[in-house]
Amino acid sequence: MDWNTGLTVAVSILLALGGYLATYANNLRLDRRRARLARLDRQLAELYGPLLALVSTGNSAWAAFRSRHRPGGWYWSETDPPSAEDVAAWRLWMRIVFMPTNERIVEVVTQHADLLIESEMPQCLLDACAHVAAYRPVIEQWDREGADDNTAAANTSTINFPSDELMQYVSSSFVRLKEAQSALLGDAAHGLEERRG
Repeated sequence: MDWNTGLTVAVSILLALGGYLATYANNLRLDRRRARLARLDRQLAELYGPLLALVSTGNSAWAAFRSRHRPGGWYWSETDPPSAEDVAAWRLWMRIVFMPTNERIVEVVTQHADLLIESEMPQCLLDACAHVAAYRPVIEQWDREGADDNTAAANTSTINFPSDELMQYVSSSFVRLKEAQSALLGDAAHGLEERRG
């Protein structure tokens, strides 16, 4: 084999190897993008989307409840305690609207914590779970003692629901993930156009 033939063979081998490496690197990049997009889709569909819907629903229901029952001020005022009708309304809404919604929030958080953006559980999610846990014995007592106790201690959780913090966290996280998803989808669409062109 002469020098020109050897050079031609070597260049051909190097070009093939370079093409293979470029294809491998591109496929690796595309696989990472697909994996990232799949995770974003799951985060939105299984955690942050449901949380945003549940927290928004709970906040809207709370506003509707308070507009009808003891609007303004604190519901469980010691100087102006709620009437028996107010206590009954509170317990009804708590059992039928708020606790089921809050229980669903806890379920979503505990079943999909692996999809959190952060490496640690945000405090507002921990507080929401603790609020629900602390409300369960309160509701259990209602069934045992009747409806005549109109004190805050007999009708509320010892841990406040972190409504504002939770709404801020969930809505900002949802927007952040949607923006990342749109960017990845935009990159993917751009890549398809380049391949077609």
